[in-house]
Amino acid sequence: MEKKQFYRRVFTLVVPMALQNLINVGVTATDVLMLGKVSEQVLSGCSLGGQVFFIFNLFLFGISSGVSVLTAQYWGKRDTVSIEKLMGIVMRLALFVGLIFMFGSFCFPESLMRIFTNEPEVIAEGVKYLRIVAFTYPMVALSMTYLNLIRSIERVLVSTVVYGCSLLLNFVVNAVLIFGLFGAPKLGIVGAAAGTLCARLLELVMMLFYAYFRNRTVRLRLTYFLHQDKPLLKDFFHYSGPVVVNEFMWGAGYSAMAAIVGHLGSSAVAANSVAHVMRQLATVIVFGIGNATAILLGKAIGEGKTQEAKLFAGRLMRLAVVFGMIGGALIFAIRPLIIKGFGFTGLTADYMHSFLFMMSYYVVAQSATCTCIVGVLRAGGDTKFGMFVDSGILWGCSIFLGSLAAFVWKLPVKTVYFVLMSDELVKIPFCYFRYKQGKWLKNVTR
Repeated sequence: MEKKQFYRRVFTLVVPMALQNLINVGVTATDVLMLGKVSEQVLSGCSLGGQVFFIFNLFLFGISSGVSVLTAQYWGKRDTVSIEKLMGIVMRLALFVGLIFMFGSFCFPESLMRIFTNEPEVIAEGVKYLRIVAFTYPMVALSMTYLNLIRSIERVLVSTVVYGCSLLLNFVVNAVLIFGLFGAPKLGIVGAAAGTLCARLLELVMMLFYAYFRNRTVRLRLTYFLHQDKPLLKDFFHYSGPVVVNEFMWGAGYSAMAAIVGHLGSSAVAANSVAHVMRQLATVIVFGIGNATAILLGKAIGEGKTQEAKLFAGRLMRLAVVFGMIGGALIFAIRPLIIKGFGFTGLTADYMHSFLFMMSYYVVAQSATCTCIVGVLRAGGDTKFGMFVDSGILWGCSIFLGSLAAFVWKLPVKTVYFVLMSDELVKIPFCYFRYKQGKWLKNVTR
């Protein structure tokens, strides 16, 4: 009976968050599917231009995940005043960073694109995309941070509704403006950027409506946005700082991988774009389990139920690995259908076949490491260890060796990609050892 209640509670959290992850991936997948019908250069320009948002998105995920270490435990104590103060701290920081990204993307789009590729046609398309989506960064900073934060107080359905409406609007505007339907101009990559802008504006409006008119439990207060509690600010930087650094380094690492692949030719970039989307689709449930783990364990630790938290951690990690294996098996099984569906041929199809095979085992390894680092360790404030393992192995192993393989040793493209996709496998023993030590079981509230 206890297990049934536990898994019912888990899936009450996991299902909406998995749907949210699926919807977020759907926004990217919509651009990939539609622009793939235009040309490989347009698809590559959108994919590489999207790396800027990818880094920004991971920064937001870092600060919201970092603050959730505190908010989940304060929620266990039912201390809503501290949660509101933390909300003011994190949203102020997110908006500041969003304005920096907007300025950089609008004023220096060509310089940013040259980081990822040296092909003039791809750079030209990416510049068009970046100049429009630059205005979405401040909007996303507020809406995404708020929606991620209220998940710590078990309000997970709100973000699913918001992002569902956003995906629908993005799909409609994309279809009309990319292909010039119903007499609209045929804008290609500019149409995709316009669709993203409209979708992000809708997210902000819906978030503000919910925050001010529907959420009576934890309020969004201007006072806490302007004036911050120094002890809580200190706690935020102590526990969230390593998470922010971790996510930023992880995001920068993935962008570095994209840059390495970007210099291997447009065929490799196009194949990697599809493989990346398939990885995201295969892990929507896994990342939902990881986030649910942080919420459930953080709340249990805040309530003083450490043995219950330890029991829950083991169950959730096993559950994540099961769904990771299912996701990996699906990618492996439908590889021919994916290649046929995109209509790629020749070298691009050959690369995609191999890249998808590597993704099939990558998602299984990621299911274990993600749930451990993002869910278990962060729930108890053990954020520094996650930072060292996540960032250290990514940069010291995958990117360093991948750069040598690509530019010094001049190895084949498939071999370079295999080296780049090796970090999650290397992390597994480190994560398992730390989990078994039990040092993550700490109450970090005041």
